[in-house]
Amino acid sequence: MKQQIALVLGATGGIGGAMAKTLMQRGWQVRALHRRADQMAAASGGSGIVWRQGDAMQEQDVVAAAAGASIIVHAVNPPGYRNWAQLVMPMIENSIAAARASGARIILPGTVYNYGADAFPDLCETSPQNPSTRKGAIRVQLERRLRQAAQDGVRSLVVRAGDFFGPHMANSWFAQGMVKPGRPVTAVSYPGQRGIGHQWAYLPDVAETMMQLIEREPSLAAFDTFHMNGHWDADGTEMVAAIGRVAGQPGLKVKRFPWWLLPLASPFVTVFRELREVSYLWRQPLRLDNRRLLQLLGSEPHTRLDEALEATLAGMGCLKK
Repeated sequence: MKQQIALVLGATGGIGGAMAKTLMQRGWQVRALHRRADQMAAASGGSGIVWRQGDAMQEQDVVAAAAGASIIVHAVNPPGYRNWAQLVMPMIENSIAAARASGARIILPGTVYNYGADAFPDLCETSPQNPSTRKGAIRVQLERRLRQAAQDGVRSLVVRAGDFFGPHMANSWFAQGMVKPGRPVTAVSYPGQRGIGHQWAYLPDVAETMMQLIEREPSLAAFDTFHMNGHWDADGTEMVAAIGRVAGQPGLKVKRFPWWLLPLASPFVTVFRELREVSYLWRQPLRLDNRRLLQLLGSEPHTRLDEALEATLAGMGCLKK
């Protein structure tokens, strides 16, 4: 049987890396595009990833890297999360061109930024997408473009989940806002409020969910969307309590996240500006409805919270040896 090929754009990121690992575990050949492919190949020797020289902003590079591929994982973001408005759409256009040339299905990690207050608090795949933020509007435009491309024969799959956490997820609320990487956990800075639910997603579970959907290709629509339940923290205290258990710090000190600092620092620090824009996601409960996913898969891949946090905190260098 011929080995299937996947192109992963954003393989050095959290979800891209998790997808690359899961695909290889299933026997796929994984290609990854990078501007410094030789350096990546040397640094990740033995990983099994085939690094291709190129830039996700260059159509010809993406098309060439995707030749013969069955799927293209579009997990790439603008460098440093800057210039979203200028870069996000050109990058998806390049993936669409590559998918059209190769016949691949595009796999897109979705976000909850797409939704506005009219859809809260329970979000299903058909909920209206009327975002109130700039980033949300761009994500809606991106998915709308994929829906249009499906009418021309370019297939895509969007899997939406809560806030990511995992051993190699550096750009996340968990690693950038709550827990300090490389240090034992002595306190948690929590962005939300007690009593407000929040949805989390463990990266290996997200990757496994995507993989199981890919393996059910005949059951998928040309443009298809599924929501994950992940880990639902019903009152904003369960995640913190679990971190304390895993870190051996019951009764872990909880600090208020310094929201007041973001308006002051936003003009100078891009990531603070991005965090400030999505702060509304911590002020009200939003929950993705996974019933459609369950209808197709039967069950959702799910790692116990304490087990997921042990792997995450160990990967971040936060557990005492």
